[in-house]
Amino acid sequence: MSDAVQPTAAEVRAAAEAVKTALDRHLAAVERRSGEDDPAVYEAFNELAAAAETYDELLYDRYDEVTPFEIPGTEDALPPYTGPEEPHAVSVLIRRDYAVAEPQRLLAQAQRIEAADYEDGAETSGTVHGALGILFGEFEPDEIASRHKEFGLEEGDSTLWVTAADEQADPGEWLAGPFEQIDAQRVVCRFDVSAVFDDEIDHGEVDDVIDEDIDDGEDELDDLDAELDEDEDLERRA
Repeated sequence: MSDAVQPTAAEVRAAAEAVKTALDRHLAAVERRSGEDDPAVYEAFNELAAAAETYDELLYDRYDEVTPFEIPGTEDALPPYTGPEEPHAVSVLIRRDYAVAEPQRLLAQAQRIEAADYEDGAETSGTVHGALGILFGEFEPDEIASRHKEFGLEEGDSTLWVTAADEQADPGEWLAGPFEQIDAQRVVCRFDVSAVFDDEIDHGEVDDVIDEDIDDGEDELDDLDAELDEDEDLERRA
């Protein structure tokens, strides 16, 4: 960055003072908080995060140095819970992403399901989107999650949100837009799974589990192949 656009030493000093002030305000808000989700603490946290980020940027631009601490980002943070203290209903929102890593394996699984369950001769399993329709129509989402490698899928990010409601929605009320109109302040809890968290786990243990799952899946596929071959032999003899 050129000297013309670099922050001045005074600007860096002012940003440091702003961090100190925000830190004092955050501590005071914590000491006076009225409950676990006090909005004053949430607001003070955001102010501290913003002040720290500004100081970190100016410090780097001026002196090519960084701070030794990291304030969690606030963009993805949930606001304080303002829903009912005793919810009479809950909604569970789940999203799981997959990559179609092995299309041929996916197609083969769909064709097996189609051959066993569909007598009208419909051949929707010949395309990837058709095979996905058969797969997700046959198995529960949790079963697909546990057997995704067997179906030629590769896991991506996933998240689960539990939101509180005053009463259960009327039948069919939200089916047209199931993930619209979500009030973040009614989220009771959320659970996220992502590759960005991989550094926090033991890769050796995970690799062992994945290898075991793959072996189990391949053994099951071999068994299915053997059963299908046996059925075809019986049909020919008949």
